[in-house]
Order: sequence, then structure tokens, then C-alpha cells
Amino acid sequence: MENQHIIVRVATPDDIHYSNTITDEMESSAKARGTGIAKRSPDYVELKMKEGKAVIAVTEQGDWVGFCYIEAWGHEKFVANSGLIVNPAFRGHGVAKSIKKRIFELSREKYPDAKIFGLTTGLAVMKINSELGYEPVTYSELTDDEEFWKGCRSCVNFDILTAKNRKNCLCTAMLYNPLEKLKEAEEKAMAEKAAAAEPQPQPQLSVNASGHMHHARRRRRFKGNIKLYERWLRFKRFVLLKSRKEGGATGSKKKFFLF
Repeated sequence: MENQHIIVRVATPDDIHYSNTITDEMESSAKARGTGIAKRSPDYVELKMKEGKAVIAVTEQGDWVGFCYIEAWGHEKFVANSGLIVNPAFRGHGVAKSIKKRIFELSREKYPDAKIFGLTTGLAVMKINSELGYEPVTYSELTDDEEFWKGCRSCVNFDILTAKNRKNCLCTAMLYNPLEKLKEAEEKAMAEKAAAAEPQPQPQLSVNASGHMHHARRRRRFKGNIKLYERWLRFKRFVLLKSRKEGGATGSKKKFFLF
């Protein structure tokens, strides 16, 4: 990794010679995590490269570093950034974040009105998604396109998904809604304009027992609690795997409500 410049760009037909390496790493990484992803063939990856719907990361020497691709569903109302994978030799250096950012930009360019979503079991990916503007949602807010859900059949946890009537699984659903983001931006702009027109309040002062004065500061809203997500993901995994051992939805009398 040292002294190697990494290039993150839109993949082209010239990159199809990486397809077998990419799909092999997708499969081995899924097995190592114990939480599968929808399996893709080299032909499928090559198609995405030819369509200009993939992002690849390589070194200047031509070594493969990472990959991700775009899928459109529900008559292009929904877009998924799928198959994110990074060469193990290059992990821990921000490559995944760079790829996610570029594939997100590419999705917005090609499908500006589409909702962008993803399913992930990785806390690191959830954090990256959150920084891009995604928010955790229920599965019901994702596409109902049957072709998308068929892709989950190759996942090792597909039995959990079906046992939960496709309402829950080990993956966390995250969604970027461009209309909601536009509305939020407009409301923020209006609020800032209104605030600028009003007289600014003077800073509040308080004096402690020793006579020192302190400015009272407003606390910033905390966008996301990663530690809380981590605990929630562990609990969710425990509950769903436990229900699988007990026979899934039909074999267990206990009910758990997870978003």
C-alpha cells in the first residue's frame, strides 16, 4: 500500500479483465464475514462496466483495489449501490469511502430523481452512508421490485429474510431520498434567512462560586450515535440468528420488534 497512488474512477470495458478477481473476492469476503451478499457472476460485473454503471479503484501500476456498481429498480424509481468490495491488501486506508462517494455521485448523475438505497451488515458502510445523507429505514420503504429481492437468494441469510416475510433480516436498510433532501435544504435556507432578519440574542453569562464567568453554549445536535448502532446491530444479529435456530417465525412463540 505504501507509496501507491490509487485512482478511483468510472469503470470502462477496458476493465473487464478484473471481473473474475472482483467476484472471487466478493464471495470469499462474504464467507469470511458469515453474512452473505447477493452473488454476482463475472459476466454481470462486465455488463456493468460496459454500461458505465460501475466504479473501480486501481493503482497506477494496474493493481485492482476496489469496486462497486449501480442497479436500477422499480422503473428507475430506486437505485442501489451494490457489491462494494475492497482488496484486503488495501483496506483500512479510506478506499471504501472514496468508492462509495464516487458511486453515489454517479448514481445522482444518471438517476437524479431516484431514491438511492442499500442493504448492509457493515457498521463502517453504515457510517459512510450516513455521511452521504442516507438514513436507516424499514424494508417497506425500499423497492418492491421482485427482481431485486430475487438477488438475495444466494445470500446465506435468505431463510431469515423469507421467515420474516421480507420485513427484516441481518442487513440494515438505508435510503437517500432526493426530494426529502431538497425540502430539508429549502427549509434550512428559509430558517437561516428568517434568523438573519431577527436581532441576534446576546450571549448568556453565568458566574460560578469562584467568581469566574462562563458563556452558555447551545449544544449541537448529534447526527448519529455509532456506538448505539453497533450495540443495536449486535442485538439484531443475536435475535434473528436465535429465531433461526428455534425454527424461525413458525417455530418460536416470542415476538421481537426490530425496524
